[in-house]
Amino acid sequence: MADLRGPDNSVDEQRRLGEQGVFPETVDINIRQLDPIPAPRAFIKELPLSQKQIDLVLRSRQEIRDVLNGRDDRLLVIVGPCSIHDPKAAKDYARRLAEVSAELYDRLVIVMRVYFEKPRTTIGWKGLINDPDLDGTFNIRKGMWLARKVLSDVLNEGVPIATEWLDPITPQYICDAISWGAIGARNTESQVHRELASGLSMPVGFKNATDGSIKPAADSCYAAAFEHHFLSINLDGRVIAAETKGNPDCHLVLRGSSHGPNYDAQSVREALAALKASKASGPSDHGLVIDAAHGNCGKNEVREAEVVEEIAARLAAGEQGVTGIMMESFIEAGNQKPAPLDQLVYGKSITDACVPWDRTNELLHTLAAAVDARRAL
Repeated sequence: MADLRGPDNSVDEQRRLGEQGVFPETVDINIRQLDPIPAPRAFIKELPLSQKQIDLVLRSRQEIRDVLNGRDDRLLVIVGPCSIHDPKAAKDYARRLAEVSAELYDRLVIVMRVYFEKPRTTIGWKGLINDPDLDGTFNIRKGMWLARKVLSDVLNEGVPIATEWLDPITPQYICDAISWGAIGARNTESQVHRELASGLSMPVGFKNATDGSIKPAADSCYAAAFEHHFLSINLDGRVIAAETKGNPDCHLVLRGSSHGPNYDAQSVREALAALKASKASGPSDHGLVIDAAHGNCGKNEVREAEVVEEIAARLAAGEQGVTGIMMESFIEAGNQKPAPLDQLVYGKSITDACVPWDRTNELLHTLAAAVDARRAL
């Protein structure tokens, strides 16, 4: 047994494997085409972060950690489009958000949703990285470049960024620009995503499962805090065995379910009890984040705004255990079907319906006022 080992990494061995080690009869049967994509380092080198942008990412990550761990009494607010499909509109939205964020900075830690990957229940547009031209050409190389460009533009406005981690390879291309990450309801029980979260450099929120169960997400918060070993790629695109230290800043996000909402006070109490029973620590000792969208509003933007107002009222009355809130918001209200950019209404979502900007601005001020009231108590 001592003689057993993996293949050599020599040039001769790689050539031998390329010629003899793979048999076309048994692989790639359902693959039409394999398009090489430059390694992460190539994209980062072409679109690097400036020192000012790096400072913003580092500072905002720490502010988010402080809020989640009860060291900062501000409220974390993750707000922005359901998905990014128009870089120009994303920058426009970031500029608006920057103004209100500066105004409310003493009460709210505002982070912009900049989501490039969309999980689909069946089929549909899977995000800017997957199909940047919205026409089924799937130019992933262009999508990855655009994603970094959008991130740079948003950071230039002075706004920290949140995104959802879906594909386990994507973080190597963009994670240097992200201050908060989410693992969605469909992946919250995935071993791959728990391993991924354990090595990410920012706080990560695990959403409750689509059926509403809390335990999978609570278990993920616990598991991701430990070290893991798994296959991944490095910045040069080479396959590696990754060894993580564990992420101490994972936490629960309540997003409703197929059975209805779970943002009410009783659901929050039950979720906090489930976190305690799971032995998840860190942010889980202090509270959780509520997503006002998705199952908590039935994907109705009018109802979503009402949910935010209800949560604000509870915070103002002194309710504990809610450290953050998420909201889907864009320039225009509602949503529209995906189509090439020149056929779309500017600033309107092509995935879930979003709260319009004017209403969003009102809600952010309402949440800030709730923090004031909570402090007064």
